[in-house]
Amino acid sequence: MNQIKQKIILASRSPRRQQLLQMMGIAFEVKTKETDEDYPEHLKNEQIVLHLASKKAIAFENEIQENELLISADTIVVHQNKVLNKPADYNEAIEMLTTLNGSMHEVYTGVCIASIHKKELLYDKSEVYFRNYTVEDMHYYITNFKPYDKAGSYGIQDWFGLTCIEKINGCFYNVMGLPTRKVYQQLINF
Repeated sequence: MNQIKQKIILASRSPRRQQLLQMMGIAFEVKTKETDEDYPEHLKNEQIVLHLASKKAIAFENEIQENELLISADTIVVHQNKVLNKPADYNEAIEMLTTLNGSMHEVYTGVCIASIHKKELLYDKSEVYFRNYTVEDMHYYITNFKPYDKAGSYGIQDWFGLTCIEKINGCFYNVMGLPTRKVYQQLINF
């Protein structure tokens, strides 16, 4: 097994990203900064997540030490060319889940791995297919699981993902917020 020799800094509050790094056996420290998540309107899909992951890394560029690697990431849901970010409230969560009902959407995660000397960007895309679900399913989920910190208003690893996803083309963990295989390969080769 290849060992990662640098100290890893995860620039994310996401409990799912933290869990995935732990599951990969990677020791890390969490450091976060408020970063504006606006992006130029002309950007599409993978360009958006790469832009935002890079923007989050730039906030730390003068703080990275020798022998440290910073990981920043961003995830979006795209349905019929419309980006669905995190819902602002209950009504927006209902609106998003209604939009996704019985259809396929894409999940893009962009990752920036940065050291004092260089910066590498990568992304992954997964296709997620939802079954037809009821209004009651949506109300139950939002009331009990409060998916306000999740792009597209759902978590693949919780009740909604477990009961409403028919199939996935691509990386499951990408939908959780980190394309683990690609990130691991990049870390051991950095």
